[in-house]
Amino acid sequence: MRGVQLRKSVWRYLTVRMLGRRLPTVCTSPLGLLALREMPPLRLPSPNWVRLRPRLSGICGSDLAVITAKSSLLLSPVTSVPFTFGHEIVADVVEVGAAVTRVQVGDRVVVEPALSCFVRELHPPCPQCAEGNYACCERLTDGVIGAGVQTGYCRDTGGGWGDELVAHEWQLFRVPAALRDEEAVLVEPFSCALHAVLRALAVAEAPKMALVVGCGTIGLLTIAALRAVERATGRTPLRLFAVAKYPHQQEWAQRLGADTVVPAGRGCYRALQNLTGARLFYPEQGKPTVLGGVDIVFDCVGSQSSLDDAVRWTRAQGVVVVVGMPAEPKVSWASLWFKELRVLGAYAYGVERWSGERVRTFDIALTLLRQGAVNLQGLVTHRFPLEQWQRAVQTALQAGHTGAVKVTLTP
Repeated sequence: MRGVQLRKSVWRYLTVRMLGRRLPTVCTSPLGLLALREMPPLRLPSPNWVRLRPRLSGICGSDLAVITAKSSLLLSPVTSVPFTFGHEIVADVVEVGAAVTRVQVGDRVVVEPALSCFVRELHPPCPQCAEGNYACCERLTDGVIGAGVQTGYCRDTGGGWGDELVAHEWQLFRVPAALRDEEAVLVEPFSCALHAVLRALAVAEAPKMALVVGCGTIGLLTIAALRAVERATGRTPLRLFAVAKYPHQQEWAQRLGADTVVPAGRGCYRALQNLTGARLFYPEQGKPTVLGGVDIVFDCVGSQSSLDDAVRWTRAQGVVVVVGMPAEPKVSWASLWFKELRVLGAYAYGVERWSGERVRTFDIALTLLRQGAVNLQGLVTHRFPLEQWQRAVQTALQAGHTGAVKVTLTP
């Protein structure tokens, strides 16, 4: 079997990190961290596991951050190598363990990649898993598989960027027949966005306005998730603004439900001032001081600039939600202190409060898609065979030039 794997190497990491800005193709060159490799078939870690053949697997912003050596090293101690990339997966079940009851051979499924205590077969589960916060598992190095936060970052599971992978039956959700693969592959990132939206709405006090900073895939899906939740629950729609860098992202943001989309860059602050009624004051240096602003800001980038903008544009007592995977930005927290903001991390998914019950995020996402509360058709803009993984990665990295939203690979 084949898979696009990480080659852990200090000199490769430093080469990509130092040369990447001036030579963007270095990350997919022979000097980079990735290679398409032949490897022996993966074993099923226990009778509760299944073997999957990917139909389609997405390229996530977190994957690109690792590939370009820009990601935080926070999770490197709880990752096992070599691992095969790919955690946004729609796949066919091709083999089931002797104890599997949830799925059968031939089922089309999506994978919830979090490698929680239930996946690791640890009993009793850690406090986070027991509460349904599976993505925040505290035992990421224990159990029947090696260290790893998610499928696609663990040597024993494989990933979607390969010919096959293995998964615990607890990770699998059957895909409704009406959903195309191009929609199903978005269930994982849509669940991330849905989790962020539900967390924000649970703590924000009578919000009226929200802002999404960054309209890559996760930003666009955050817009879609907010509007889907409003439709499904009868909640009064928020005034929703978005900041988007590229023209195709601006078009998608409006199509998915943003009331007004502001181009990123110079003029952004003035445009948001006109939309929100906030007041701008200019210090001796740096960005404007914002008095007023919006109730909820979703930072869907995670950069130094986007986090700084997010805390500035959140009104006093408002909520900042960090959705985009942050690297190691240096941000002035003066706005957070002065305006008494609440900052929420929104990582992955778990169990949510939904219609008075506790429901897994993936189940909510699939229900919203099946019921037509959200339409994600067209967001998969590019599809490449596995052999063209370098081209796929470069297409995703150069979204402004290629018009990419979600780039996918297929074996």
